[in-house]
Amino acid sequence: MVPYRATKQLLFLILLVGSIGCREDVDKSQLAYYEGPYRTSFEIELLHSDSAIVRTKLMADKQLEFKNGDAEFPEGIVIHFFDKEGELSTTIRADRGYFDRKSNIYRGEGDVQVHNLVKEQKLNSEELFWDKTKKKIYTEKFVTVEEPDRIIKGTGMEADEGFNEYKFTKVTGEIDNVL
Repeated sequence: MVPYRATKQLLFLILLVGSIGCREDVDKSQLAYYEGPYRTSFEIELLHSDSAIVRTKLMADKQLEFKNGDAEFPEGIVIHFFDKEGELSTTIRADRGYFDRKSNIYRGEGDVQVHNLVKEQKLNSEELFWDKTKKKIYTEKFVTVEEPDRIIKGTGMEADEGFNEYKFTKVTGEIDNVL
C-alpha cells in the first residue's frame, strides 16, 4: 500500500505534467489589439462652471470613451453656452460628435447647427470645431448664416464660442432684407 503523502505527490506531478503538455503556444503577434471604446455612457451631461456659474453644458444620448481620453458621440451632441449672468445664450447641435483630448477640441459632423439666441443668428454647416482652450468655433466647410435681415453663405468661418462675432474665409453670397 502506497502512503497517502506519496499518492498526493504523484497526483500533483501527473496534473502538472498534463497541464504543461496540453498547453498550446500562442503567437502573440496574431492577437488583435483592441482599439475600441473601453467605456460607454448613456444620457450624459457635462457641466463646466466658473465662479459657481455654469458656462457650458454638454449633452449626449451616448458617449464612447477610449483609453487615450478621446470620446465619440455617435447619436449626436448638444452644447449650451451661457453668458456672464448664467443665462443660455448659444447652442450647438450636431448629428455626431468627437472629442480629441490631446488638442482639447470637439468636432461636430452631419447636420451642424449653431443658434445665438440673443442675436437671433443661425449657422448651418456639415462640420464644425470648438476649441475649448481658445474659446473659438470654426470650420473650413461651406457655411450658411441666417440673421434677422440677411443670409450669408461662404466657405470657412471662425467665431467666438458664443457666435457673437464671426468672420468668413470666403464669402460666396449675401442676401439683404430677406424678411
